[in-house]
Amino acid sequence: MSNLPPMVHLTDDFSAAPQVSAEHMAALAAAGYRTVICNRPDAEVAPGEQAADIEAAARAAGLDFAVVEVTHDGITPETIAAQRRALTDLPGPHFGYCRAGFRSSVIWALAMAGDRPTPEIMAALARAGFAAPGLEQRIEALAAER
Repeated sequence: MSNLPPMVHLTDDFSAAPQVSAEHMAALAAAGYRTVICNRPDAEVAPGEQAADIEAAARAAGLDFAVVEVTHDGITPETIAAQRRALTDLPGPHFGYCRAGFRSSVIWALAMAGDRPTPEIMAALARAGFAAPGLEQRIEALAAER
């Protein structure tokens, strides 16, 4: 599966990666992924890498697709809820992408608050190479709300 994009595996059900292309979709489907989640706003990408382009290729490869834009303005409760819905309502394993994989990983972590133990979430981020020192308290607060 040489056409798989570079990615980090946070769990058996979620991996994150930098921006993907339409050409990656068949390889993702062949690798067993069932849903692709775009966490990158269209304003950040070139023509041909817009969410609609990736979605068309994903659907052609038999994958479900969701757009949950994570902007640099911060992650809102609505964004977390939308990511949570995508992870719960659409079949896994899930594959998320953004510019570098970091936003997809962080929004996954926040969406998993209360479903997975916080130390497990933080360990998954650390294994992926993403240091997010202030995130643990936010995950705990979200978990307490659920």
